[in-house]
Formats: sequence, C-alpha cells, structure tokens
Amino acid sequence: MAPRCPPRSSRGPRLAPLLAVIAVVATGRSSLADHYFVPTESMLPTVHAGDHIVVNKAAYDARLPFSEISLRHRTGPARGDVVVLVDAETGATLLKRVVALPGDEVSVRGGAITLNGRQVPLDHGEEVLDRGAHGVELDDGGGPELGPVVVPKDSYLVLGDNRGNSRDGRVFGWVPRERLLGRAIAVVARDGRPTYLAL
Repeated sequence: MAPRCPPRSSRGPRLAPLLAVIAVVATGRSSLADHYFVPTESMLPTVHAGDHIVVNKAAYDARLPFSEISLRHRTGPARGDVVVLVDAETGATLLKRVVALPGDEVSVRGGAITLNGRQVPLDHGEEVLDRGAHGVELDDGGGPELGPVVVPKDSYLVLGDNRGNSRDGRVFGWVPRERLLGRAIAVVARDGRPTYLAL
C-alpha cells in the first residue's frame, strides 16, 4: 500500500490575499492618506480635542513609502493650510495652521498676525488668510509674542488657532518642509459620531 501524502494546508493560499491587502493599506497610509486622533485643544475652535481628521499625505510631497524621503516636491503649503507635522523636540505628531511662508516677515502680538507689514484681518474671532476665514480662540489670551522676523528658506511658521493655549512655532521655531506630514482635509468624526467638516 502506497504511503499517503499529508493533506496540504490551505492556510497559505488564503492568507496571501489578506497580506496583500494589508500591505497596500499600510503603503497607502504611509504615503497617500491617513487619519489621526486629535488629543489637545490647541486648534479650537476649528478642531476639538477628540476629533478624528483625515490627512492628505501626498499634498506637498510624493514620498517613498514608510520614510520621510521626498521623491518629488509638489506645491508647498498655502497660508491657512491646516497641517500635520512632527515636533522635532518631542517626536509627537501635531496639528497646526501654516500662517507664514518662506521669505515672509511675520510678527505675532496678542494673538494677531502681521505679515509683510500688513495686519492679518481678525474680526469677531475670525482670521482671514489665503485659504479664507477660520475661527481663532483668544479666551486664554494671545500666547507668546514673536518678531518681526523673516521666515527662512524651505521653512514655515505654524500656530494653533487657540492662540493662548498652543505649543507652536512661537515655542519650537520654524518647521522645515520635510517635517510636514501632509495637509488635514476634514474632521470626519466628533463626539463619537461621523461628520464631515472641511478644513
């Protein structure tokens, strides 16, 4: 009687598609789009603590997956973009607003911004930058003051919308382009409920 061959495991063929899907999703999250949980109130009133946001990670640079290596620069941030970045001092992921671009002369007094000699409109808690109007929270004051200083090449000044309660560029300095992980597109969940609030 011929010896029986042990039955072949079907686990391998069934596992391959799942692993392929996981690899595609991980690569996409690394270099195309991702979502983040917001832990602080530094971006009130625009973004609340506990919000979930979606981020376009290819907005400014096409990156090598799983790295910070830029394969191709795209258009840089505009004033008013809400961006996700890495804090060089702590390694934490932060959400802030770009308020000044390379070459801009900028100052911040009482939470209000002056760009290239002109005060940025701030009326009834709304500030107007290139991307349009957004809310600014001044209940805790305006926070640290800055400048006037000129933003260096390939760097940006980022601030929280909650000017008196935000650890931002007034504390940790300029943000080099390579530390920008992407542009925040929208709040997609608030208070545990799905929503869509464009940023």
